[in-house]
Amino acid sequence: MAAPSTTANRTIRAIAGLILLLGGTWLATARAALAERFPAGWPAPQPPAALLDREAPADLRTHSWWTAAVTAAAVLATVLLVGCLMSRLHVRRPSRLPLAAGGGFLRRSALEEALTERAASIDGIGRCHTRIRTRARIRTRRLHLDLRVWLDPDTTPDIVIEPLTALAAEAEAATAPYEIATHLRMSHLTHRMPHVR
Repeated sequence: MAAPSTTANRTIRAIAGLILLLGGTWLATARAALAERFPAGWPAPQPPAALLDREAPADLRTHSWWTAAVTAAAVLATVLLVGCLMSRLHVRRPSRLPLAAGGGFLRRSALEEALTERAASIDGIGRCHTRIRTRARIRTRRLHLDLRVWLDPDTTPDIVIEPLTALAAEAEAATAPYEIATHLRMSHLTHRMPHVR
């Protein structure tokens, strides 16, 4: 199941895309020949104009509220787009994680190195890369552990799943009060074929 923020993002994009699609379709097809088929009251350009009625924008500019409304809408759209961009940027989090023990800290790089060494020592794993990250929220208590594991050529994934699950549980116990969400990605190392020159 998708996270709520992902679902909200997809819903907003779908609605915006549908509005743009309908608006573009209307602008592209609203000719005098089709204007007669529209429902009563449907806005359609006058015959000399191809897409927009030239008199309508000129009439709007005569109103005192028009400039303020356009400026406010542009500012609001800019703020929303900047806010969306800022939420997408990954803010570099502090390299030390405060632990439950009074005054205790854990360096993120030290934990990543320890987990990489422990995972690489599991039978069947040829290579491992570990990354720990947090969300952009300031007071988050959730860590994301990305384990990228390369299995030896003849190793099946079911052999290493249980040791890696135990490793993730140990990491969560070591980083209390944080919760760890683990994302595991596995690949196989290929057999190296000798090259003849």
